[in-house]
Amino acid sequence: MEIRTHTRDQITIVELVGDIDGNTAPEAQAKILTQADKPGSKLILDMGGVAYMSSAGLRLLLVMYRKIVGKGGKVVVANIPANIASTMEATGFLDLLMHRESVDAGIAALA
Repeated sequence: MEIRTHTRDQITIVELVGDIDGNTAPEAQAKILTQADKPGSKLILDMGGVAYMSSAGLRLLLVMYRKIVGKGGKVVVANIPANIASTMEATGFLDLLMHRESVDAGIAALA
């Protein structure tokens, strides 16, 4: 898994490329949470490059959401592939997480 980060308009964008499973989720979680360690941080998780996500990926999303929101921050999940979005919808994650179709829409939502 590749994890790329950059900042735009004071919003951290984390781009995930590859599969999120039991082997890759812990590393991804650690890298994501270090990017959003400051209180009040804003983060966009760009999932456009994710082909597969196991239940470990859902746990990663939940932990990320709780930590960031718990520190007064905001998080948007963007570019969710259709196969992953259907799983997230069935498990209630789309009701919990703010999600947008693109990074640009996510930036607008956090502005």
